[in-house]
Amino acid sequence: MTMAEWIDGQGRRIDYLRLSLTDRCDFRCVYCMAEDVRFLPRQQVLTLEEIERVARLFVEGGVRKLRLTGGEPLVRPGIVGLCERLAALPGLRELCMTSNGSQLARYARDLHAAGLSRLNISLDTLDPKRFQAITRTGRLEQVLAGIAAAQAAGFERIKLNCVVMKGRNTDEVQGLVDFAIANALDISFIEEMPLGVVGGERRERFCSSDEVRALIAERHELLDSAEHSGGPARYVRLAGHPATRIGFISPHSHNFCATCNRLRLTAEGRLLLCLGQEHSLDLRGLLRRHPLHDEPLRAAVLGALQRKPAGHEFGVDDGVQVLRFMNLSGG
Repeated sequence: MTMAEWIDGQGRRIDYLRLSLTDRCDFRCVYCMAEDVRFLPRQQVLTLEEIERVARLFVEGGVRKLRLTGGEPLVRPGIVGLCERLAALPGLRELCMTSNGSQLARYARDLHAAGLSRLNISLDTLDPKRFQAITRTGRLEQVLAGIAAAQAAGFERIKLNCVVMKGRNTDEVQGLVDFAIANALDISFIEEMPLGVVGGERRERFCSSDEVRALIAERHELLDSAEHSGGPARYVRLAGHPATRIGFISPHSHNFCATCNRLRLTAEGRLLLCLGQEHSLDLRGLLRRHPLHDEPLRAAVLGALQRKPAGHEFGVDDGVQVLRFMNLSGG
């Protein structure tokens, strides 16, 4: 047994930690944050040193995968140096990042050299006007240039993330799959999660993974796969296109809580025990009360893990269940 193995009250081993570096973003995606969002004061956000300390603590206890999220992680100053330090943690197998892609043309090569091993890039549409409507402030060509830069930098298994919403982008599912095939990319389709009051009627927008799969099956033969990337996605392969995997992340229709291996650290230092619940531990307070000793942090995390719920309670018809916006939850 390592120094402090992370086992929750359900007997699930926690080996994956998502670290939000910031709640800030250069986009304002409609499913992620309010249009008039107010970001956290900087003194409430964890320092890079505090983030690195938490990462080291968890890797010592058996976490093997770290994912950097936001907001948009690439708007955080010092990101390349942080990646280099995290990638060097003994025992870590994989350092990943979820990004909106807007800054990758600038950072991709340095991130790859620093040891970042894998990228997920959000892409909900290939239509420039629709892209601007969904992101409110983004430009599609900026993200496409970022994807190309990531490929040129040497990143392998780049994955696109697409949140599917009826009335917004279901008519593009097949086109997004074709784009992934043409560029030898993976792509995951995600059911919208009921976090924060973002306007509109989520029940009417909801598109299940089964519906998305049926749309893809109209043009492709889907082959079930037992592959997994350490996260919640279920994968299929496409007959005739071996370079592309299709993933489905289905918090509503195919609940994956029984095998949950994840925790999230928000930018303000809350350790979220479940994305769909408000159970959390104030790690920021512990970090600042105990700047030289990790044992109080270990003990608090081990205690909190016993309260990690068996599952979330997302329901399509239940409206907003967690008032915390996605940009505050960690991407």
